[in-house]
Amino acid sequence: MNKLSLYAFLVLMFCNASFADSLRVVDGDTIVFNGEKIRFSGIDTPELKQTCINGDEKVFCGKFAKMLLVKKIGNQMPECIREGKDVYKRTLAECFINGESLSVFLVRSGYAFAYRKYSNKFIKDEEFAKENILGMWSMKFEYPWDFRKL
Repeated sequence: MNKLSLYAFLVLMFCNASFADSLRVVDGDTIVFNGEKIRFSGIDTPELKQTCINGDEKVFCGKFAKMLLVKKIGNQMPECIREGKDVYKRTLAECFINGESLSVFLVRSGYAFAYRKYSNKFIKDEEFAKENILGMWSMKFEYPWDFRKL
């Protein structure tokens, strides 16, 4: 990572990735948009404190998933299709930037998983990432739902 990319990453992480106070990226699968907490439905990304092992190197895969989402959104505002609420009263939704699903993008990049417990929608995208050894599929990792049990 060059110095400029590292600087941008650190600024975004410490500023909690806010955009004009109307959009904040919480983690890889959660945003706050106009005061509404939105959890991307049907996917699960690693937790912010979660690490993966890439060779001999420890990778903060949860932070990387968040950074990937921040970069994908850029300075644009997502359009979200709401699907209801979860048990934590977060809005469940699929969100899009320029017509592209952020969930599909994250899963196909290998930094999110199809959350089969709740949906079958992103399984083919996960299979694509796994077959092409993308993102976390190129490392040793724990599924986020297993990591949370610890």
